[in-house]
Amino acid sequence: MKVLIVDDSEQARLMIRRYLFNLADEVCECDDGAGALAAYRDFMPDWVLMDWEMKQMDGIEATRSIIDAFPTARILMVTQHNDRELRSAANEAGACGFFPKDNLLDLSEFFKNQQLPNG
Repeated sequence: MKVLIVDDSEQARLMIRRYLFNLADEVCECDDGAGALAAYRDFMPDWVLMDWEMKQMDGIEATRSIIDAFPTARILMVTQHNDRELRSAANEAGACGFFPKDNLLDLSEFFKNQQLPNG
Protein backbone atom coordinates (compact mmCIF):
# COMPACT_ATOMS: atom_id res chain seq x y z
CA MET A 1 0.00 0.00 0.00
CA LYS A 2 1.29 3.45 -0.96
CA VAL A 3 0.33 6.38 1.28
CA LEU A 4 0.77 10.12 0.76
CA ILE A 5 0.78 12.15 3.99
CA VAL A 6 -0.02 15.85 3.55
CA ASP A 7 0.57 17.80 6.75
CA ASP A 8 2.50 20.97 7.56
CA SER A 9 3.75 19.52 10.85
CA GLU A 10 6.83 17.33 10.58
CA GLN A 11 6.01 15.89 14.00
CA ALA A 12 2.50 14.93 12.87
CA ARG A 13 3.84 13.27 9.73
CA LEU A 14 6.29 11.26 11.83
CA MET A 15 3.55 10.23 14.24
CA ILE A 16 1.28 9.10 11.38
CA ARG A 17 4.19 7.13 9.87
CA ARG A 18 4.57 5.31 13.20
CA TYR A 19 0.93 4.30 13.16
CA LEU A 20 1.33 2.99 9.62
CA PHE A 21 4.42 0.92 10.48
CA ASN A 22 4.14 -2.49 8.79
CA LEU A 23 0.94 -1.36 7.03
CA ALA A 24 2.29 0.90 4.28
CA ASP A 25 4.89 -0.36 1.82
CA GLU A 26 5.74 3.15 0.63
CA VAL A 27 5.10 6.54 2.21
CA CYS A 28 5.55 9.94 0.58
CA GLU A 29 5.22 13.22 2.46
CA CYS A 30 4.12 16.68 1.44
CA ASP A 31 4.20 19.67 3.82
CA ASP A 32 1.37 21.75 2.34
CA GLY A 33 -1.83 21.37 0.38
CA ALA A 34 -0.32 23.53 -2.36
CA GLY A 35 2.02 20.70 -3.36
CA ALA A 36 -0.44 17.85 -2.78
CA LEU A 37 -1.68 17.53 -6.37
CA ALA A 38 1.84 17.35 -7.80
CA ALA A 39 2.87 14.88 -5.08
CA TYR A 40 -0.18 12.76 -5.88
CA ARG A 41 0.55 12.84 -9.61
CA ASP A 42 4.20 11.85 -9.07
CA PHE A 43 3.58 9.16 -6.42
CA MET A 44 0.09 7.82 -7.36
CA PRO A 45 -0.72 6.61 -3.84
CA ASP A 46 -3.45 4.19 -2.81
CA TRP A 47 -4.46 6.58 -0.02
CA VAL A 48 -3.90 10.22 0.91
CA LEU A 49 -3.93 11.30 4.56
CA MET A 50 -4.77 15.00 4.42
CA ASP A 51 -4.50 17.57 7.21
CA TRP A 52 -6.97 20.43 7.13
CA GLU A 53 -5.18 23.53 8.40
CA MET A 54 -2.05 24.34 6.41
CA LYS A 55 -0.36 27.60 5.41
CA GLN A 56 -0.66 28.02 1.63
CA MET A 57 -3.59 25.75 0.80
CA ASP A 58 -5.88 24.01 3.26
CA GLY A 59 -6.77 20.34 3.06
CA ILE A 60 -10.29 20.91 1.78
CA GLU A 61 -9.05 22.85 -1.25
CA ALA A 62 -6.22 20.36 -1.81
CA THR A 63 -8.70 17.48 -1.62
CA ARG A 64 -10.89 19.16 -4.25
CA SER A 65 -7.94 19.66 -6.59
CA ILE A 66 -6.84 16.02 -6.30
CA ILE A 67 -10.38 14.68 -6.77
CA ASP A 68 -10.93 16.98 -9.76
CA ALA A 69 -7.82 15.58 -11.44
CA PHE A 70 -8.12 12.00 -10.14
CA PRO A 71 -11.78 11.19 -9.38
CA THR A 72 -10.98 7.77 -7.93
CA ALA A 73 -8.45 9.12 -5.42
CA ARG A 74 -9.05 7.94 -1.85
CA ILE A 75 -8.47 10.73 0.63
CA LEU A 76 -8.87 10.61 4.39
CA MET A 77 -8.89 13.80 6.41
CA VAL A 78 -6.62 13.45 9.45
CA THR A 79 -6.87 16.58 11.56
CA GLN A 80 -6.91 17.90 15.10
CA HIS A 81 -10.14 19.76 14.29
CA ASN A 82 -13.25 17.66 14.69
CA ASP A 83 -16.52 19.43 14.07
CA ARG A 84 -19.62 18.87 11.97
CA GLU A 85 -18.92 21.71 9.51
CA LEU A 86 -15.41 20.46 8.73
CA ARG A 87 -16.61 16.89 8.30
CA SER A 88 -19.31 18.12 5.92
CA ALA A 89 -16.85 20.24 3.93
CA ALA A 90 -14.42 17.31 3.69
CA ASN A 91 -17.18 15.04 2.44
CA GLU A 92 -18.33 17.60 -0.13
CA ALA A 93 -14.72 18.02 -1.34
CA GLY A 94 -14.50 14.28 -1.99
CA ALA A 95 -12.82 12.89 1.13
CA CYS A 96 -14.00 9.38 1.92
CA GLY A 97 -13.22 9.42 5.63
CA PHE A 98 -12.29 11.54 8.62
CA PHE A 99 -9.96 10.70 11.53
CA PRO A 100 -9.16 13.01 14.46
CA LYS A 101 -5.42 13.18 15.21
CA ASP A 102 -6.11 12.51 18.87
CA ASN A 103 -7.07 8.92 18.02
CA LEU A 104 -4.70 7.65 15.37
CA LEU A 105 -5.19 4.11 16.62
CA ASP A 106 -8.51 4.14 14.72
CA LEU A 107 -6.60 5.10 11.58
CA SER A 108 -4.23 2.18 12.08
CA GLU A 109 -7.16 -0.19 12.57
CA PHE A 110 -8.82 1.19 9.43
CA PHE A 111 -5.77 0.32 7.34
CA LYS A 112 -5.41 -3.12 8.93
CA ASN A 113 -8.98 -3.85 7.86
CA GLN A 114 -8.33 -2.46 4.36
CA GLN A 115 -5.54 -4.99 3.89
CA LEU A 116 -7.51 -8.06 4.92
CA PRO A 117 -9.12 -8.74 1.51
CA ASN A 118 -5.73 -8.51 -0.24
CA GLY A 119 -4.04 -10.97 2.08
